[in-house]
Amino acid sequence: MGKTLTQKIFETHTVDQPFEDVFVLRLDRVFCHEITTPAAINDLVSKNFDKVFDPSKIKAVIDHVTPAKDSQTALQGKTLRDWTRRHNIKDFFDIGRNGVCHAIFPEKGFVRPGFTIIMGDSHTCTHGAFGAFAAGVGTTDLEVGILKGVCAFRKPETLRVNLLGELPKGVSAKDVILAVIAKIGVSGASGKVMELRGPVISSISMEGRLTICNMAIEAGATSGVCMPDMTTVNYLWPFIGPDACVADGNKTYSSKEEALKDFSKWTSDDDAEYSGIVDIDCSKLEPLATVGYKPDEVKTIRELAGTKIDQVYIGSCTNGRIEDLRAAADVLRGKKIADTVRAIISPATSDIYAQALKEGLIQIFIDANCCVTNATCGACLGMSNGVLADGEVCASTTNRNFYGRMGKGGMVHLMSPASAAAAAVAGAITAGGQ
Repeated sequence: MGKTLTQKIFETHTVDQPFEDVFVLRLDRVFCHEITTPAAINDLVSKNFDKVFDPSKIKAVIDHVTPAKDSQTALQGKTLRDWTRRHNIKDFFDIGRNGVCHAIFPEKGFVRPGFTIIMGDSHTCTHGAFGAFAAGVGTTDLEVGILKGVCAFRKPETLRVNLLGELPKGVSAKDVILAVIAKIGVSGASGKVMELRGPVISSISMEGRLTICNMAIEAGATSGVCMPDMTTVNYLWPFIGPDACVADGNKTYSSKEEALKDFSKWTSDDDAEYSGIVDIDCSKLEPLATVGYKPDEVKTIRELAGTKIDQVYIGSCTNGRIEDLRAAADVLRGKKIADTVRAIISPATSDIYAQALKEGLIQIFIDANCCVTNATCGACLGMSNGVLADGEVCASTTNRNFYGRMGKGGMVHLMSPASAAAAAVAGAITAGGQ
């Protein structure tokens, strides 16, 4: 019987199996940010375990509140900053050269097919887009990962989701993952790896795959994974090609074909067994948005047309990458946002901001009367840069529409960057930008 990608990663990374269904995995990466990591750092210090297993495999960033908004967030940043200096962690991205964690770490080439990755953040599942096993963990597991470079998991089953057909014009990766969550529900992949396959995945960019895997957790999945292919190789080529700087023990390749052949071992076998298989005909999709307070409560943009909004937020680890900003700019070019709306654009990393500036996208946003901020998680989780007032409504490209997520009493409609930009111009949800 064949094996899934996840089974192959578990087999090659298992260092102990204390119970029949519990596997202790060797970690290739431990990612850290200033909200969840300081608690782990402080606990390790209090126990006289202020050590790290390998500073080259730990990557850290300040991203959730940048710059700090109060003394508490300043202390969180200082704790992480001092820790990285104390342990000579070179890959630390402080304010000004930072980015949202699930955007900057792939951007820097820190993720490879076959890797095991943990972080104290539920959307760590994003990195499975490269054919890795990446999972969000709690403080105790994060501490063990930092100290020993291992993490214990129950071996998850794999749910295969086949994304079939060809995406219609105006339908984006965000619409695809909303359709998946709407079909299987917020618990449809609980405790499982969501393996995303089919012609839609094969045809979209790495940015699109990252968007789709990012919201696997919204269906309950431990991780979302895509099979590595030439799109993966092309994205990673600056970091794996013959001219790349070799670091952290990573391999380089003389040709893209050689890299593809090596990455192909991290692909599920044709006769692998799955806990379930879901087929979605994406050729029939249209732009979507959430309603209510659960990610699986989804309607078409057409059905929601006319719903008044107060704010638009374009950014986050889901949709703050350069192709997302391009999609929003295409809608906003030569237009002004409605007088009744405020629109906030947060490029996901400093490098994405610089690229958007180079391409003239930032000027388009400014001319449209949008507020452009530095890279930050910001309003996505109601921490800064656009928190809603009670009763306000936001068209957002983020990943969660829970009650109070962006501010107490606020309503969040999740949608694509193009749909959000169109809503900003109309002052209401509209299909006009598609």
